[in-house]
Order: sequence, then structure tokens, then C-alpha cells
Amino acid sequence: MNTNNYIIRKETISDILQIDAVTKAAFLSAAHASGTEQFIIRALRASGQLTVSLVVEENGALIGHVAISPVEISSGDKGWFGLGPVSVLPEKQGAGIGSALIKAALTALGQSPAKGCVVLGDPAYYGRFGFKTDARLLYPEAPAEYFQVLAFEGMVPTGTVQYHASFYVTE
Repeated sequence: MNTNNYIIRKETISDILQIDAVTKAAFLSAAHASGTEQFIIRALRASGQLTVSLVVEENGALIGHVAISPVEISSGDKGWFGLGPVSVLPEKQGAGIGSALIKAALTALGQSPAKGCVVLGDPAYYGRFGFKTDARLLYPEAPAEYFQVLAFEGMVPTGTVQYHASFYVTE
């Protein structure tokens, strides 16, 4: 996908070190960052859980990345995924690159047999993409208003969401 003066495309093996650098820079001063976001992406990739991994390239340099991976729901419902981490270099933030990445990732996920996607983040930001809080789907590790759901088909399941073990790595 070509947007403005940058290209959104699937990651390649040669992008991995740049994805690490972009992710680290993007979350360096983020208020709710754990400082492990680049390790999460590596662990998701190593465990085969990186369902969607897109990069933004501008003039041959990576400036952003988005990851989507499967989540488990306590009810046993299948086909649900988690959006994130989403990374854009600090000097490129605020220009719509993150939004373009999220839209492209959700489009890619929607072309699979996915039933929906969850995200942990700012409701004002992610609400623009159709995410909403829904009391039927819980993530007890964060305030309820920051955990949001986007159903592609059918009903939102009832239960508790568990992200992959990769989200708990520290290095």
C-alpha cells in the first residue's frame, strides 16, 4: 500500500533490527510503556504468533511498525486477535502514519477468518477505528476504559482475554 510518500508493507527478515529500533524509540517516553515492547514483538515472531506484521518505509528507512497476534478468551471463542504494539518514530508521530498502519493491519486481519480484535490503549485514539469498550469482554490487568473491542462478525464473546505469553517477556 502506497500512501503519501511512504509505503506500508509486510515485514521481511531484513527489517527485524530496524523494527526493534523503531519500537524502542517510539515507546522510550510513552507514558504507559513497559520498555519491553521490542522484546514482545521478537517473542511473538519467534513463537509463530505474529499474525500481522506491517512496516512503514519512507525513503528506504523504516519509520513505523504494527503487530497483531492471537488472544485467548476464557469462553473458548476462537478467531480473536490483539492489536499492538503500534510504533512510529517520535519525529514522525502526529502525521497520520500510525492511523494508516492500524487501518492497513485491520484490513489485513479482516481478510482472514478473524472474528474480531481487541486493543489496550487510549479510547479517544482507538475509537476512531471502531474500537469500543464492551463489558462482555474483560482484561483485568488494565482499567476497563482502556480495553476495547472491534467485532468483525457476530457477537462480542463473554469472557476474559489473555494475551500470548510473549507479552510478559522482559528481555
